[in-house]
Amino acid sequence: MADKRDYYEVLGVDKNADEETLKKAYRKLAKKYHPDMNPGDDKAAEKFKEASEAYAVLSDPQKRQQYDQFGHAAFEQGGFDAGGFDFSDIFGGMGGMGDIFSDLFGGGRRSRNPNAPMQGANVRTRVSISFADSISGCTRNVDVVLKDECTNCHGTGAKPGTAPKICPKCHGSGQVTMRQQTMFGMMQSTQPCPDCRGTGKIIEQRCPNCAGSGYTSSRKKIEVTIPAGIDDGQSIRIREKGEPGINGGPRGDLLVEVRVASDPNFVRQDMDIFSNVEISFAQAALGGDLRIRTVDGDVIYTVRPGTQSGTRVRLKGKGVPSVRSRDVRGDHYVTLTIRTPNRLSEEAKEALRKFDELTGNSLNSVAGEEPKKKKKSFREKMKEAFDGD
Repeated sequence: MADKRDYYEVLGVDKNADEETLKKAYRKLAKKYHPDMNPGDDKAAEKFKEASEAYAVLSDPQKRQQYDQFGHAAFEQGGFDAGGFDFSDIFGGMGGMGDIFSDLFGGGRRSRNPNAPMQGANVRTRVSISFADSISGCTRNVDVVLKDECTNCHGTGAKPGTAPKICPKCHGSGQVTMRQQTMFGMMQSTQPCPDCRGTGKIIEQRCPNCAGSGYTSSRKKIEVTIPAGIDDGQSIRIREKGEPGINGGPRGDLLVEVRVASDPNFVRQDMDIFSNVEISFAQAALGGDLRIRTVDGDVIYTVRPGTQSGTRVRLKGKGVPSVRSRDVRGDHYVTLTIRTPNRLSEEAKEALRKFDELTGNSLNSVAGEEPKKKKKSFREKMKEAFDGD
């Protein structure tokens, strides 16, 4: 008994846990480690047995009192006895079933009817568009391989002139009940029928056109409308353009992922667009009209005199339109950088020197220093002295 774990530790509850807490803790462990859920897993079976033993003791007020007082030694003489322990008290109430694990393995969580209509599988594909098309919207054709009902057997999967038969093992239900003897008695669970693979039907002579599947595949061209403002990686859902449904269910959907190419002039961030524009030193100093390229075409922007390099300007409403409403748009932010010429004629160089002198900036001065004053001649000094009198 020295190797046994504490029962409260096994269930993961406090020693003051009430009956409902114990029941919830055991229910969680039983679902996780039950042998039917872990076939062939000896460790899971051992954990299930350990949890069941702990709950059998702690859920019985008399046994719990003995365990709290003496620990595992209280049961050393006769060992653990699960006799009289009613598991249906835990699981029967969940689905109203009377067998041991009715709700967990077949009662309250009954398997889906295999003959019920089901929607077909979704199909995924990808399309590439330019940055400009992502702003304005466009249409594209995509090629996808889709299944359609076989025209030879009309979807039955059986050779023309024959018909599928009701599966004799599951009697058309697509499910079989499996029973297994365990330490707690006879257990039962519901599983897909192995003979008909859950379809409820047996095809003795398969259709040669579809090999018994009931479907044939073909490549189709589907037009996709891509809305303005679509972003890279977003997907467009086209209803009922996927795989065909089962038992009369609707087709699945076609999901088209859109990949947007990058643009050499623009960078997108959410619904805003960013770009850089170079201006000359004269434009920055004097100001004036500047032509700026946007996703809607060129616009004229008036540069303010004295604009510094790195100034960011905002073009309101010239960004990306919303995919939900084209009336809602982001903005376009333009960073102005001053272009410095790397080749100058002598005339241009002289003009720059003259400009520097006129603005009080000597080409020979050190950055941050005040410009040096021009040294006066003797005649200029004498003239200033006489004028001062």
